[in-house]
Amino acid sequence: MSKNPLTKLMNPRSIAIVGAGNNPLKMGTMHILSIIKDGYQGKIFPVHPREETVAGLRAYKTVADIPEIPELAFIVVPSSHLLSLMEDFGKKGTKYAVVITAGFKETGKKGKKQEDKLNEIAHKYGMRFVGPNCMGIINSNIQLNTTVMPLKASPGMLGLASQSGTYITQVMSYLHERGIRLSKAVSVGNEANINIIDVLEYLGNDDDTKAIALYIEGIRDVPRFLDVARGISPRKPILAQYIGGSEAGARSGMSHTGALAGPDHMYDGLFKQAGIIRVDSIEDLYGHGWALAALPLIKGKRIGIVTNSGGPGSGIAHTCEKEGLEVPPFSAQLQDKLAPLIPPHAPSGNPVDLTFSMDPTLISEKIPQAVMESGEVDGIILHGAMTTGFIIDKYPHLKELLSNIPLETMLDNRKFENFDFALLPKKLGIPMTVSSWFNNRDNYTEAYQLNDVPTYDAPEKAARAMAALYKYKCIQERKPYIRPDLPKQSPRARDIIDNALKNSQNALDEYEAKKLLSCYGITICSEHLATGREDAVAAAEKTGYPVAVKVCDPEIMHKTESGMVFLNQKTAEQVSSAYDAIQEKAGRQVPLLISEMVKGEREFLAGIVRQEGFGTCVVFGLGGVFTEAFNDTAFRLTPLGLSEAEEMIDSLRTQKILREFRGMPAIDREKTAELLQKLSFIPLLHPEIKEIDINPLIYRGSEPVVVDSLIILEKQ
Repeated sequence: MSKNPLTKLMNPRSIAIVGAGNNPLKMGTMHILSIIKDGYQGKIFPVHPREETVAGLRAYKTVADIPEIPELAFIVVPSSHLLSLMEDFGKKGTKYAVVITAGFKETGKKGKKQEDKLNEIAHKYGMRFVGPNCMGIINSNIQLNTTVMPLKASPGMLGLASQSGTYITQVMSYLHERGIRLSKAVSVGNEANINIIDVLEYLGNDDDTKAIALYIEGIRDVPRFLDVARGISPRKPILAQYIGGSEAGARSGMSHTGALAGPDHMYDGLFKQAGIIRVDSIEDLYGHGWALAALPLIKGKRIGIVTNSGGPGSGIAHTCEKEGLEVPPFSAQLQDKLAPLIPPHAPSGNPVDLTFSMDPTLISEKIPQAVMESGEVDGIILHGAMTTGFIIDKYPHLKELLSNIPLETMLDNRKFENFDFALLPKKLGIPMTVSSWFNNRDNYTEAYQLNDVPTYDAPEKAARAMAALYKYKCIQERKPYIRPDLPKQSPRARDIIDNALKNSQNALDEYEAKKLLSCYGITICSEHLATGREDAVAAAEKTGYPVAVKVCDPEIMHKTESGMVFLNQKTAEQVSSAYDAIQEKAGRQVPLLISEMVKGEREFLAGIVRQEGFGTCVVFGLGGVFTEAFNDTAFRLTPLGLSEAEEMIDSLRTQKILREFRGMPAIDREKTAELLQKLSFIPLLHPEIKEIDINPLIYRGSEPVVVDSLIILEKQ
């Protein structure tokens, strides 16, 4: 049996609701009406101190008066009454609750203390709860809707976890009009007890949920989120909208749910690492989520387009290519097969354009079926199947010419006797998305929605939804994640850090930083430490000209900006001059680092960053003077699997210079991935390390070499 608390919380056989009355303008009343009117078959126990009945049901004055132990407590009362009510339910024996009440962590320190007390009471009685400051739960499979808005649809296949209550309440009509149906939905609110990761885990194991949508303002336990999502995504699609990465989004999220946001680029890396498809709008969260929940899996990226207009067809084709899909020309054999079915003027090479055709069966059934059965496409995007929506809009112009036939009569003649055309995707195992300017007042749009074919109100939206299917195919084809075993801590590295902390250093000097990296098998350039002018010249002779001459002091972190780096020094005289210049700029005696000049034109960066509330990440990207100019970097959480390290490399936009380029060999991806993985282990073995900055990481031929490094320390 699952240990996830939502397994029972989402399937209660009885519900006690406190805060509902007979005033229809009160939230509690709206909640209980949804529970009753939307068909929940379990027992309902309203608790009200004055009313004899609530919404037609017998009411009980106190929790103690309820004749049996309710499995779920649903509480919509002022925050001043909540703690005592939780105590009452705890004493009664209720183990699960949904707390709608607001006024806790999201209001500040005082509210946080009250929320802590709420958790203490729950722990005392072994209770688990959703909320506070949430809008309820939905389990369409048992007709349970505890939100304030009516649940209009039949059971669906898209599961939703949201840190905003609106997105499982006010959207009900919006979703119904688009044929999108939820299986389960949870508004997590402040996540004081049950959090969005618990919901994700629950939906991942829920047989009724075929795809999972997440609305996220911040994740409090990022490592656990990654672990749970990484286990689900290979077998079930997960999509996420994250809004905490902007200053305004983070500020808004904190104010209404107390969410702790993190940098957008780190969340982007987290989602990629977890196999989550990121979307930029709530519209795409629902729309792409529904396509992934309802349609057959796509087998490739070849897309066929069937349209009743050239413009939408071109828009679909353009969007497909931008999203990484292909719109291949149809073979002569397929075009010959289509020719008898379409008007003489109609193009058939892909897109198939049926402009001016008045036979709706061509665009809805005959052409799509022929294209699907050809074996030349992996998906179909259809635009323009319509009848009754068009008739409704044209009727005022046509009614006199049609002898004033009633509109209802015209529409009655358009009812479908079967839905074979809408069943083609399931029958042939080829996904299809549909674009139409008409909503479900059109008989074709309605038929597609009734048969789980996603419909969209713009051609590009239908194309982007199809692209989401291909993105998930790529996720499923990724190399499996293998959790790496950490190596043993290096005694030499331990000594380096201990000595630095003993000397009250906030950072390691470059020499010690690179020595520490080398302790874990990371290749560094050849170099020697020099404490005087003669030492510097001797070190240069030993290293071999040309050399780099750099200050090496933990208190001087920005060497280049301070003018204390001299490159390509080719003679003893130049080394001596560099030595004197650095001593003068430093204003005191400082050691120097004499390093080989690594030959290589490709400079990258790698490193470790810690972000409060997020965790420790590996970073890899374009380095040197182009770091800030191009901002082409990838982030992943530690520890890093080798396959994840390879994906980091592949995710950079500057792929050309990673391959054979201007006489340079392709970089050694295997050795680069190993370097990134080894780097990811270091902060886990040494939690005193706050940051590692390797810039530049130069490729000598195909192999990466650390040329400069900075390690920032933090006492534990």
